Amino acid sequence: MHKKIIGFVALAATVGLLLAGCAGEGSALVPKSTAAPTVEKWSAPVLNIDFATYNPLSLIIKNKGWLEATLGDKVKVNWVQSAGSSAANLALRSGAIDIGSTAGSAALLARSNGSPIKTIDVYSQPNWAAIAVPKGSTIKSVADLKGKTIAVAKSTDPYFFLLQSLEKFKVPLDSVTIVNLAHADGKAALESGRVDAWSGLDPLLSASVVTSGSSVIYDNPSFNSYGFLNATESFISRSPDLAQLVVNAYEKARAFAVKDPLATATILSTVAAISPSIATNVIENRSKLDISPIPGARQTAVLKVIGPVFVQSGDVANQGLIDAALKSLYETSFAKKADPSALK
Repeated sequence: MHKKIIGFVALAATVGLLLAGCAGEGSALVPKSTAAPTVEKWSAPVLNIDFATYNPLSLIIKNKGWLEATLGDKVKVNWVQSAGSSAANLALRSGAIDIGSTAGSAALLARSNGSPIKTIDVYSQPNWAAIAVPKGSTIKSVADLKGKTIAVAKSTDPYFFLLQSLEKFKVPLDSVTIVNLAHADGKAALESGRVDAWSGLDPLLSASVVTSGSSVIYDNPSFNSYGFLNATESFISRSPDLAQLVVNAYEKARAFAVKDPLATATILSTVAAISPSIATNVIENRSKLDISPIPGARQTAVLKVIGPVFVQSGDVANQGLIDAALKSLYETSFAKKADPSALK
């Protein structure tokens, strides 16, 4: 089993053709502003923000308490856990959170369908999705999925990963049965044999391979989109000071993660309740965090490939909605001014 997971990790580290153009991104430098002056009054009494095991930077910020230390007793920080991109998008749309983390594909889908969100930071360039089958399965490839039942959380990167994979291997969407389950429930369904396959998300995916003997039958880094940090337009409008503070915190967390990946893995291990070795594999081999936080051309190149899949699957009515959403999705001003030193 040790050999299996090492093989999986090695494959996950392979850079796909589309994302190969992003390889130099880790060296990007973000212009810094001068340290922010002391704020006497913040724009809102509460900041509702998510954290997620698929977003290591959010875990670091929550663990270190940087937002709370900077805001003091003037603003209450309300942390809400997102179980997946679809959950984060629902919370953003309902107003339950002001800032939430999703896959880039999920952010584009949400805005294409009318959700008033903007991407204010790019937190990772991950290889977090793949298709797995349970231990002992006779399914060996995506082509073998025809007529099978597949668990996946709709409106998340694993869902779009699955759609692209089926298209690549010429497996008609109507020839498979998709069971819409949250990531953790999909993992459980796979391991119990209630579904034939699961298009899953790390760190749950890596944990299933190690602890339950699940096998990855298809992995393709180019089918994954970036990790996007999104805020509602209303929040950006009324609380640009808090939006900037959060992005500042993300850049402080990025520096921490790059300098100390083992400490980052320890935080992930604790929150996700997975072994330190699995968490280390996720951080070091399936999460690229040393990238520019400014959303732009690199992310657009990935989303332009994924966008038409939305129309083909019926998730978006037409390509025009996708094009309009992609043109208006990014709000780059906060990431351009990111200043980690503005936090206590």
